[in-house]
Order: sequence, then structure tokens, then C-alpha cells
Amino acid sequence: TAMAANPEKTFKFVVVGGGIAGVTCAEQLASQFPSADVALLTAAPLIKAVCNFKQVSKTLEEFDVEERPSSVLEEKYPNLRVIQSAVKALHAQQHVRLITVDGLEIHYEKLCICSGGRPKLLTQDNPYVLGIRDTDSAQEFQKRLSKAKRIVVVGNGGIALELVYEVEGCEVIWVVKDKAIGNTFFDAGAAQFLIPSLDTDKPERAATCKRARYTIEGPAATQGLAVGGDRQGQRRGLEEPGSALGPDWHEGISLRGAEEVSHRVSVEYQSEVKQIYTHQDFLLSPLASQTADTGSWPVYAQLTNGKTFGCDFIVSATGVVPNTEPFLHGNSFALAEDSGLKVDDHMMTTEPDIYAAGDVCTAGWEPSHLWQQMRLWTQARQMGWYAGRCMAADVLSETIELDFCFELFSHITKFFNYKVVLLGKFNGQGLGLNQELLVRCTKGHEYVKVVLSGGRMLGAVLIGETDLEETFENLILNQMDLTPYGEELLNPNIDIEDYFD
Repeated sequence: TAMAANPEKTFKFVVVGGGIAGVTCAEQLASQFPSADVALLTAAPLIKAVCNFKQVSKTLEEFDVEERPSSVLEEKYPNLRVIQSAVKALHAQQHVRLITVDGLEIHYEKLCICSGGRPKLLTQDNPYVLGIRDTDSAQEFQKRLSKAKRIVVVGNGGIALELVYEVEGCEVIWVVKDKAIGNTFFDAGAAQFLIPSLDTDKPERAATCKRARYTIEGPAATQGLAVGGDRQGQRRGLEEPGSALGPDWHEGISLRGAEEVSHRVSVEYQSEVKQIYTHQDFLLSPLASQTADTGSWPVYAQLTNGKTFGCDFIVSATGVVPNTEPFLHGNSFALAEDSGLKVDDHMMTTEPDIYAAGDVCTAGWEPSHLWQQMRLWTQARQMGWYAGRCMAADVLSETIELDFCFELFSHITKFFNYKVVLLGKFNGQGLGLNQELLVRCTKGHEYVKVVLSGGRMLGAVLIGETDLEETFENLILNQMDLTPYGEELLNPNIDIEDYFD
């Protein structure tokens, strides 16, 4: 049968991206407008779904992320269509045309871009540099690790932290540009509290894995590898990457190297990778004679601190860049300094009827003094949900207030098997010298840090089972003057709650 030049489809709402932000946004719209047509475009065959959602306190939430086939969404919402295809172009001014790589033309009344972020790679096109961002790259990592004796991990965010802790049977050189590990999340004190975990044997993990994993065999399985040297990738016109990993992505993936050593981690602080050499280049360079580590390795990393390490491969876990391709061409989106799509307090971009949420966007409103954007799961979910509600309010001509979740930064996660709660300006962000810290630390058990300014609590880091999150959240939200309590605030023998009843 002869096809029309471009098959067309029209939807009231279109959401691009099958990650947490996009799926949450599409679900919100499909449930609020059961008779409207909603489309979710996703490049990957699986979508990310939020499950086991628990509201822990006013602002803290906990949930798992699960990969599911997109049919699950369509069964739940009859008015939602999932279209598996990447976007090739967007014509914002002709209102409303998206062209997919398969040549499908999609018209929308309102569009929300939730295309996420892509890993910052240390270098492009190097087969020995691996970026970890989605499930496929995690599986590729597992495959390579099984033959590896030593790897170099670069980066200081969540994925680097977990990776270094989870890897077994392989030596790890961890290159950190800060003075302490986990700088995105903690201060040096918390880092010192966690460091011993790298040397101890980890508790045996229960064998059950609470998350169903779908692995796709065949050509789709290599999709989304953030590997520079994927030659097929170039031939296939670089497949779209899958969406980002879940908060406990390493469960169900065994990260074992070839050597039978348990935790051998050495950290190189305040250093970055200066240059990467292949085996050949290294032998020809003056470094070969200067480096004590003469073993024969496929790749060598020269660090800014003067040391050079040979290894089997390098893992680049240095954060993400907003994935704004292919939306910018021919349109006039305002971008923030970090290259994200700038959105206002209704998640609207500067193009008409186009919203954005999750890692691809940057909050362009004047933020609450207790909130900051960090490209995390919780924020992707909150932004996707709020963007859906804003799109709905606009269609219904209703007013909508900036959601309460943007009042106070809050995040709950796990590092090195400890529960970690971060509240407000937990690292004294932007406070300069105008802050005082109270710390309580019980080695191997808990670490509590409170950030105070002018006698008021502005942030906290809680590691371990402290049970203080609700109390501290309240103290931060109500900005009560805590000067009278002094250091008693952290006295474990006093139940702070009693003071404030």
C-alpha cells in the first residue's frame, strides 16, 4: 500500500521521554483527562515506573523505580498511547509539530519535554571509557567487569559512590576532584564516617530482588550504551539512550571482577583525568619510563596530581548534561547556564504551550531559600507530576500555586548500606561563612549534622537510623529560633520533640 508522505497523529497532550518525569507527567494527564488523547513518546522499549511510593513526611518521599514494558501503561490508561520512537525535529512555531525518526508527524495542543540528561563523558569515541547512566550501560559495565582486574572510576556523585561500594573482586582507583568523597551530598565529616565501609566486608545481601528486570536480547539490547567506541552505534545513526537508572540500580546486577580480592579501593583526591592513553600511545610516551606501575594495560589514565594508572577500563560517572537535542534546532528556547531548558514556576519553557520537567530542565524561578535543584529521582518525579498539573490547570483556565515540594529540598537515599536523609541547605550551599554546624557522630552507627544560620536551622544530613527527619524537617520549615537550645539540640538523651509539643 502506498503510504502518505508523513503519517499524522493529533493528541491533546504529548509527553516526550519514558523516564520518571515523563511517565509521571503522562500518567497525571491521562488520569485527569480520561477522555483526552495523551501520547508518550519514548526512544527506549521499556519505561520507568514509580512503585512502592511512600510519603515519609511533609516533603520526604521514598519510592522504587522499576522498568516495565510500555504496554503496562496503556492497559492502565485506555486514553494513553505509547509511541516508541525518538524525536527528530520539533517545529514549535507552526504550533505543534513533532517529527519522529520514523517519519511520523505528531500534532499537540500542549507538549512536555522530559528527555532527561545524558552522561558527561570524559572523552568521546574511546572504547575504554564507559559512561553509566541507564540499564543497558550498567549491564555492559557488568560484562566488562567480569574480566577486569583494575578499573579507574571518575566522579563524585551518587552513581560513583554506589559503584565503588558495590564492585567486588577488582581493584578500584577512585578519582575525585574534591577534597572528600561524595561532595555533592556530604561534607568531609560524613565522608570520613562512610570511608571505613569501603574496607569492611559488606553484609550478605538477601537473595530476593524486589524489582522485575526486563532484559531485551537482540539488536535492541545494545541500545543506549554510552560507550564512545560503539562503531555500530555510528552506523545505526546513534541509538537514543534509555532512561536513567533507578535509585538502587545495582540490585540484581552482580558487580564482580576477575580477581578474588574484596574491597581494594584507593581514592585519589583533588585530582582529575588529564589525559587518556591507549596501550600503544603510552609505550611511546615519556610516561612509560616514569611510571612505576609498568604492568601491561589496555588503557592508561594520567591524573592532574602527576600519577598515572593503567587499567582495564575507565568509568566516567561525572554527572549529566541536559539532553536538549533535537529540540533546539529552529526554535528559540531560553537556556539556563547549565544548558537546561529554562522553565518558569509553572514548568513552562519560553516556547508557547511547551513545558519541560526532570533533568532536561532548569528551574528559572526565584527558588525558596531552602530548596535547590539537583538532578535526582525525587525531583524528576515531583517536576513531572507538577508539570502535568500545570498543563491541566492551563487547559482548564485555573490558577495553580508553586507546589509545596519546592519549598524545602529533601531527599532520602542509601549509600554504603546506610540510610541517608538530606534536608534544605544540607551542605550550607550559598551560606558562605554565615553558618554554624552541629555534628554528632557515632562511628559505624550514625552521623548527624545540622546547618544553622542566625540561630535557625537551614539544613541537615542524617546518616543511619536517626529517626530525626520529621523533627528536623519541622524545625527547618517553621524557622524557629533555636539559640536557647545550643548544642543540646543534638543531645541523644533528650527527645527534642518534647520541647516543641
